Amino acid sequence: MSVARALRMPLHLLLLLALCGAGTTAAALSYSLRGNWSICNGNGSLELPGAVPGCVHSALFQQGLIQDSYYRFNDLNYRWVSLDNWTYSKEFKIPFEISKWQKVNLILEGVDTVSKILFNEVTIGETDNMFNRYSFDITNVVRDVNSIELRFQSAVLYAAQQSKAHTRYQVPPDCPPLVQKGECHVNFVRKEQCSFSWDWGPSFPTQGIWKDVRIEAYNICHLTYFTFSPIYDKSAQEWNLEIESTFDVVSSKPVGGQVIVAIPKLQTQQTYNIELQPGRRIVELFVNISKNITVETWWPHGHGNQTGYNMTILFELDGGLNIEKSAKVYFRTVELIEEPIKGSPGLSFYFKINGFPIFLKGSNWIPADSFQDRVTSELLRLLLQSVVDANMNTLRVWGGGIYEQDEFYELCDELGIMVWQDFMFACALYPTDQGFLDSVKAEVAYQIKRLKSHPSIIIWSGNNENEEALMMNWYHISFTDRPIYIKDYVTLYVKNIRELVLAVSSTEDWSFNSKFSLHRQHHEGGNKQMLYQAGLHFKLPQSTDPLRTFKNTIYLTQVMQAQCVKTETEFYRRSRSEIVDQQGHTMGALYWQLNDIWQAPSWASLEYGGKWKMLHYFAQNFFAPLLPVGFENENTFYIYGVSDLHSDYSMTLTVRVHTWSSLEPMCSRVTEHFVMKAGEAVRLYEEPVSELLRRCGNCTRESCVVSFHLSADHELLSPTNYHFLSSLKEAVGLCKAQITAIISQQGDIFVFDLQTSAVAPFVWLDVGSILGRFSDNGFLMTEKTRTILFYPWEPTSKNELEQSFHVTSLTDIY
Repeated sequence: MSVARALRMPLHLLLLLALCGAGTTAAALSYSLRGNWSICNGNGSLELPGAVPGCVHSALFQQGLIQDSYYRFNDLNYRWVSLDNWTYSKEFKIPFEISKWQKVNLILEGVDTVSKILFNEVTIGETDNMFNRYSFDITNVVRDVNSIELRFQSAVLYAAQQSKAHTRYQVPPDCPPLVQKGECHVNFVRKEQCSFSWDWGPSFPTQGIWKDVRIEAYNICHLTYFTFSPIYDKSAQEWNLEIESTFDVVSSKPVGGQVIVAIPKLQTQQTYNIELQPGRRIVELFVNISKNITVETWWPHGHGNQTGYNMTILFELDGGLNIEKSAKVYFRTVELIEEPIKGSPGLSFYFKINGFPIFLKGSNWIPADSFQDRVTSELLRLLLQSVVDANMNTLRVWGGGIYEQDEFYELCDELGIMVWQDFMFACALYPTDQGFLDSVKAEVAYQIKRLKSHPSIIIWSGNNENEEALMMNWYHISFTDRPIYIKDYVTLYVKNIRELVLAVSSTEDWSFNSKFSLHRQHHEGGNKQMLYQAGLHFKLPQSTDPLRTFKNTIYLTQVMQAQCVKTETEFYRRSRSEIVDQQGHTMGALYWQLNDIWQAPSWASLEYGGKWKMLHYFAQNFFAPLLPVGFENENTFYIYGVSDLHSDYSMTLTVRVHTWSSLEPMCSRVTEHFVMKAGEAVRLYEEPVSELLRRCGNCTRESCVVSFHLSADHELLSPTNYHFLSSLKEAVGLCKAQITAIISQQGDIFVFDLQTSAVAPFVWLDVGSILGRFSDNGFLMTEKTRTILFYPWEPTSKNELEQSFHVTSLTDIY
């Protein structure tokens, strides 16, 4: 069968011009490739015109080559459409002089799904994800007259190939139940999951260009992304607005100018000066709304109005370039309340909107049609109006469909419909090979950026029933294989999707004095106090890289916190058995505080989520049942032995002195055997500091450090403790330590065999987002080698640990 190529429809041209005015420059030209394309099947026997946006099924129906796909058994009769490999092509002339533009991109807002893209017969890229937006640089291949081809591969065949290539283990389910009459391996392709069939719908795995496609040309710079987030400051009782704009700066020189943000009904207009360096640049603005202005909040249907405010943002840049964006801003707060319930072992789970508890009333939203080009504005409004007319206030966008089009969320904003937004994973386990994860990361990052400004979205949910499928063993996985699938679940949803959701912060937040850091610091002057305290004992970070400075500052404040609490707690412990100046016999030390209620600077030793800070590792040691404690008084160095044991033990104390510049001890002294009495704190050692230094090769306070431990028959009984003879900011001889680790596995435990090139204070081992704890951390490494164990809290692998492992010591800052 063959159909003659249809006459091409008129070209569509959308000019995105600058604001009118003397001396202004066009911000960009955008030429839409919507309209008529040519479509042909894999062997070229069938050629027909087809609309973009659209799909092959719709094109075949519009040309009378198939009946309505929903008619009788046509879901089976037309299975051949999805199994063929189709090509979309178009020839077009750009109606402006392309040579005058520095940068030209091809933008595809939605491609369904797997394709290779050729522009003027040059391959410029590929697509593999229906939910992502793609941009390709065509500056060097575009001409006045052009051709474009998208060579699609059947999503069904692609999914089968991906499944077959995943040889390490099966990722179920392979196929849907026979009663669904669907296609297999949908979990191996990032496509509308229910398009392969569901227990309530047909199998129509479409192919096509389902959203806009266009050419963008620009000079100087171009605004590529724009979003905003309202924030309510409870303490100040005022609203603020964070605006983030991303630019592609193609100018070879910095581009300066100003930004004017205006929200007329809130009597707000603020101007900011900016300078954009060449490359991809992010501009972040913080807009304060005067507390003297009444801000009306957005409410769910049935609880109040859905008030929004028109906002304009004008970028007036060098070269007469003006770029304007407009948007509607809604102000509201959302809180998910999980707290103990009297008489119940569980926690509450409900939402407060603007501080008011809301009973969610609604239903679940699935795609309105198998063919998205048939979903009109009128249909969306009819369906969503029916939601509020039935006194509903909530819809869940179900995870087996699609992230809905912009108009859907705009209507939900307007109508007061709260949205529980799933990510598009449903009723399956999924692979976690790197190619799949990379595609998912791009998808999630794009969708969060696209949708984050909508007040209707109150929560992001990872998937639909996948955890239940795993834990209830829907797919009859053997008990011995379950850890593999649990690990994949955590990798995909916790380590990747969840991390991307939490990473909506901008790089500006990565500063000790950023608005966000200060916002989360709820102790008056807390940041200044931490830096002042750290500055008394350490050299503060001075890196020219702001991100590195921030990370080093975080590290140093954790060192300072741990040292402070260690010193105080050891004082209380050694005071157990003596009275000094009418004080002593101390029988307790409870530091403030254990855990955090959110991510913020605080006194906690456990991060929000449970990760151990350096203080918690120190606590493991300074609360040890048997501990040597060192301190100075009037230039004499003392060591006390502290025991919480119930029996007496015979042991020795070993005291060593190292220079900062050598891994070999300058001197070592072992005491005679003594009996450490149960439940006591006693003095074990004292020596004038001057004699100690002279005895150990003319050490100085600045060049040496003391370490000590308790042992019996050469077996360590206590942690190794240490005493600094001077502030470490005055230390002499510290060298940058090169610390490496060889990682091996012993059952469920991982062994880190460390090796250092130099003495290293406060060695901090980190394995990124992998949850677990080390046997020790934040330690002073005075020996060339040391073995540390890692106890994971979730299934992980040696390879994952090696990829995420990072080590820091004080010498990295100095």
